[in-house]
Amino acid sequence: MTVPLTDHSKGLLLTAIGGLALTADIPLIKLAGGDVWSILLLRGISTLAAALLLWVVWRAVARNAPPLIPGRAGLAVAGLYGITSLCFISAVFYTSTANLVFIVAFSTVFAMAFSWLFLGERPRPQTLAAMAMMIVAIAIIVQDGLTSNGWFGDLLALGAAVCVAAAIVVSRASGRDMGFTPLVAVILPMAIGGAMVYANGLNVDAPWWIILDGFVVIPIAFFLLATGPRYISGPEVAMFYLLETVLAPIWVWLIFAEVPSTQSLIGGALLVATLLAHSLWQISQGRRRRAAAVVRHAP
Repeated sequence: MTVPLTDHSKGLLLTAIGGLALTADIPLIKLAGGDVWSILLLRGISTLAAALLLWVVWRAVARNAPPLIPGRAGLAVAGLYGITSLCFISAVFYTSTANLVFIVAFSTVFAMAFSWLFLGERPRPQTLAAMAMMIVAIAIIVQDGLTSNGWFGDLLALGAAVCVAAAIVVSRASGRDMGFTPLVAVILPMAIGGAMVYANGLNVDAPWWIILDGFVVIPIAFFLLATGPRYISGPEVAMFYLLETVLAPIWVWLIFAEVPSTQSLIGGALLVATLLAHSLWQISQGRRRRAAAVVRHAP
């Protein structure tokens, strides 16, 4: 006799699959072996095709599919995610995988800061302490990029972190369903990539890898990670985003023998440990608040 999954278990399972799928993004980009503009074009076309196909099928079956871009807030979020995609994929070509994923993980700090400034959500002292530790960790990683001439790639990664944090805060402030918006946002990088490819020609050694990434991996990853918050807390979802931070450099090391520098590993380890500790603390605080609420409302 099978035991049905609880909502919490379902959320953990869905988010874990999404987080694991996301770890394949950078290795597939590198396996394709093309220039940045060709990658942007093919990844954008395949992701947009998958998103539109899923949306059309959803509307045909259930007719309650969320809008692709919900209003002005949706346009702002789509623009931010589009810039994120531009910065992220470009950074793949200009800095190490370890530096890229560690710096993008810093988006958590930017999201906290933006929420504080624009939504009035003042962080607790423990959160401020975690932000300080993460700033130290990023300083260690970025300093390594400066000494190894990878500063431009690190700057692109930092831009991706800022934009994705802003997109998250705008989504939260609007209260609208933005599930499809990150997928439709590929129109911007796809258009820029298409213009450059039109001028210079398509240059991809193995296009099937990037098509697989855009049509299968990215839609699965973002759809499941966006669905997770319906069943589990935000901190729990954030923990599964850390899978890319931890595993993507390992996959690239195993496939391409790209060994992270010692300084990058030190900064990355400090960053991941801080994020993990803070996420666990938030989960613990959430459980205590729920338990206290149950006691107060008990007859």
